[in-house]
Amino acid sequence: MTGKTTKKPAKVAKKAATKRAATNAAKPSKTAAKSPARKSTKTPAKTMKKPSRARAASPKASASKSKTPAVAAKKPALLSGGNPQIPKGYGDAPVKAYIAAMPGWKSKVGQHLDAIIARTVPKVRKAVKWNSPFYGIEDDSWFLSFHCFDKYIKVAFFRGASLDPAPTVESKHKDVRYFHIHEDDSFDQAQFADWVKQASQLPGERM
Repeated sequence: MTGKTTKKPAKVAKKAATKRAATNAAKPSKTAAKSPARKSTKTPAKTMKKPSRARAASPKASASKSKTPAVAAKKPALLSGGNPQIPKGYGDAPVKAYIAAMPGWKSKVGQHLDAIIARTVPKVRKAVKWNSPFYGIEDDSWFLSFHCFDKYIKVAFFRGASLDPAPTVESKHKDVRYFHIHEDDSFDQAQFADWVKQASQLPGERM
């Protein structure tokens, strides 16, 4: 009786140990269960960030930036009498910039004056000095200029006293004569063209 009782508990213990080992092998370990969860949560986070970086560097984004309207260039300041402040320069461009900046009705008159001068003297030289357009035959030798004032445009003929007939507005300089154009004036364009032709044939004023 004694031998049989000692063998049964050993067999029972062995079966119990085998059963526990099988049960433990069937159960997933805690670390194995946790590791896939960590990977699965991190991977979507990384994939979510990548599209945002791609959008920031995409051609569409750079194209949208290039479509931003540029700041418009500032118009020239108007000095006393509404005279445009144009930097000193030679050629047609600064003169055109001055005429475009002449306020109100004066800009249209300035266009007419410039057109008559260029048509009458095809090889005329142009420049802007002291915020006024100058016209001449040689470099830095001028026969005419004009300037804006509040109520009129002053055209200066530097050898105006020698013109026939001479413009009526005198100057403190004996050789200079002025021709004033007001808003409602319909000035004699033929007479103006004749003055321009005469003035271009006289010695210019060097400035």
